[in-house]
Amino acid sequence: MTDMEQTVFYEICGWAASICMILGYLPQAIHTIRTRETDGIAVPTFLMMGIGAFCFMLQGLLHEPEIIWALFLTNLVTSTCSCIIFGIKMYNDYFRKEEPKS
Repeated sequence: MTDMEQTVFYEICGWAASICMILGYLPQAIHTIRTRETDGIAVPTFLMMGIGAFCFMLQGLLHEPEIIWALFLTNLVTSTCSCIIFGIKMYNDYFRKEEPKS
């Protein structure tokens, strides 16, 4: 495989992974944002995944000699959704008053 073919192959793999990650993550994020249901979310795991996505976003942005757009954009979407969902989770767990059960 030539250097050019290898570069194209890496780009295709990167964008395919990006699309799959976003399409896999976004429906759950949208569902959580719409319903505000966060009972099944484990805070430590979700927090570490959000931090990891943020770090990958920085890696894609700061890569030299050029930005790795697939890595940056995928993790921009996932870290943004993670921040929103984390905020909803914190609100639900710590600030929402417990409704009396009948």
